[in-house]
Amino acid sequence: MTTKSSKIEFNVSLDENQIPETIHWTAEDNNISNAETKAILLSVWDNKNRETLKMDLWTKEMPLQDMKLFFYQTLKSLADTFKRATNDEKMSATMHDFCDYFAEKQGLKSKKD
Repeated sequence: MTTKSSKIEFNVSLDENQIPETIHWTAEDNNISNAETKAILLSVWDNKNRETLKMDLWTKEMPLQDMKLFFYQTLKSLADTFKRATNDEKMSATMHDFCDYFAEKQGLKSKKD
């Protein structure tokens, strides 16, 4: 029996070429209301077809260096989520190693970090 529901909402304004100009989101449970963002990477599991459905959006104003940092932080988060979801510490560590490599190659941190 469901006792509570939660809603997350995205509003995307598009230009004449269907390119996102602005993205705003609301998550009332977290007291977020119409907050601006420059990018969304959303994955949804389609259980019937056993495949991932994706929606990746970013605005024209998303700086390249911010996009690289966004990907880096998303990859690190996915490695952490993978560990919590599967309890596979070895693969999670391997994923984190790749994140370190990615950050170094993208100039997000020095080799000493």
